[in-house]
Amino acid sequence: MSDLPRKAVTRTAKLAALPLGFAGRATLGLGKRLGGRPADVVAIELQERTAEQLFKVLGELKGGAMKFGQALSVFEAALPEEMAGPYRAALTKLQEAAPPMPARTVHAVLEKQLGADWRSLFSQFEEKPAAAASIGQVHRAVWHDGREVAVKVQYPGAGDALLSDLNQLGRVARLFGPLIPGMDIKPLIAELRARISEELDYALEAQAQRIHAVEFADDPDVVVPDVVHQADQVLVTDWMEGVPLAEVIAKGSKEMRDRAGQLLARFLFAGPARTGLLHADSHPGNFRLLVDDGPAEGWRLGVLDFGTVDRLPEGLPLPIGTALRLALADDAESVHSMLRQEGFVKPTIALDPDAVLDYLRPIIEPARVEAFAFDRSWMRAQAARIADPRSPAHQLGKQLNLPPSYLLIHRVTLSTIGVLCQLTATVRLRDELREWLPGFAEEGEAESA
Repeated sequence: MSDLPRKAVTRTAKLAALPLGFAGRATLGLGKRLGGRPADVVAIELQERTAEQLFKVLGELKGGAMKFGQALSVFEAALPEEMAGPYRAALTKLQEAAPPMPARTVHAVLEKQLGADWRSLFSQFEEKPAAAASIGQVHRAVWHDGREVAVKVQYPGAGDALLSDLNQLGRVARLFGPLIPGMDIKPLIAELRARISEELDYALEAQAQRIHAVEFADDPDVVVPDVVHQADQVLVTDWMEGVPLAEVIAKGSKEMRDRAGQLLARFLFAGPARTGLLHADSHPGNFRLLVDDGPAEGWRLGVLDFGTVDRLPEGLPLPIGTALRLALADDAESVHSMLRQEGFVKPTIALDPDAVLDYLRPIIEPARVEAFAFDRSWMRAQAARIADPRSPAHQLGKQLNLPPSYLLIHRVTLSTIGVLCQLTATVRLRDELREWLPGFAEEGEAESA
């Protein structure tokens, strides 16, 4: 690929071709079945080709298309297993790689942002990118003082590409619905669109990353690379080794999966409590497991990419922990009252408190036990329960409201649960909730913690 496609008409045409391609392959599959080929063989072929096209288009376009694909990829655990394989392979690629910018484009950005003598800032600079993301790609280099660094270079025209992609994806959102049962795609796209300006602002990203790097300096569990240098479209940070979480998911040992899952849950709740910020881009490409020769209890979680954060000066909202504690205590009336007070139940909607609690019980099961084994079958069961129009959970879910202030928290929590299910990790979630989630622990517990 020569460059990031920027013309709206080009990008729109590519994205518009996705649903047409899906429909065309379905018609072709019908023809093959009529011709005598086994239905299951044809179905697998269709899924593989659809997944290939999805990755090809979203990956090449980068921008909002790739960001949407990354957001979608953490939910593949909700797919029926016979469909999950092809999509898992295609969407996982989006988490770690995409066709790179040509070297001349990278050099032009670096010269504009760092000056004509930009090479003097580095004693080494690798031309081949080490990783690609939705709005930029990362090059490995050595800073002039000898530090190994990661150099994130923003794609020219990334802002226009993000807006164009997300506007077009919003128009065809319903066509992606069957990929993730029970998930409404439109709010996800709307929320991604609302975050564009922050995502493009490397000064904001550098600030958020510095706050985390200072707070987690010398932390036994979490590592955040420090910021070395920042310009409008270039961000230089310390380089971090480690096993990518996508690799842990694909072939990690049970020890690795459980440790990664525990630390991911810890960071989800400890991050806002300690920094006042919620890391809001929780797909596996942004995490590393730092493994050494010691016991698994000493392995750490590396966290990357602070381009999207939710600002929570008081940490996660107190009503989340309080409502969760009350739900686990089967206090239906209090839970219903709190959900109504926070805007999850609109004033004009009448709901049975016991029905609300029945809706919540399966979802909060991981917080009920001391250790919970997350897996794809549990995730699929939750998705199917909420997606089935005949289910009471589906009917009740349609009547609930998600207040704007909780939107990003909700998405990050769901995404993290999706990754825990991909990891098939056994996690002591209650330990993290007791320590870090305001309102979850009883007053006596909180004092003794």
